Amino acid sequence: QVQVVESGGALVQAGNSLRLSCVVSASTFSSYSMAWFRQAPGKEREFVAGISWRDGTTRYADSVKGRFTISRVNAKNTLYLQMNSLKPEDTAVYYCAAYLTSQGSYAYWGQGTQVTVSS
Repeated sequence: QVQVVESGGALVQAGNSLRLSCVVSASTFSSYSMAWFRQAPGKEREFVAGISWRDGTTRYADSVKGRFTISRVNAKNTLYLQMNSLKPEDTAVYYCAAYLTSQGSYAYWGQGTQVTVSS
């Protein structure tokens, strides 16, 4: 039904920048709160950044505040994550997810895109 596709992952050196993109097929994209999660090898998946559907309010994990920026362009059904000042600890598979208030959960997930930051 709803397809979520991430892109933009790459191998970069510490201190560099990268922008991830997520395209969602649903026509109801504008009504979804969206978020980025990440999972490093051997670690639990964690919340990185989110943006609400109601007022565009954003929130970030403490580890990325001041470095990452989440944004959306509803006309393109696209979510972005601008990542600056990347650190080796940012290395992970990054996932895009859509929150459905009707279900009270992140119902739609992408397959992930790999971000590797070398020291």
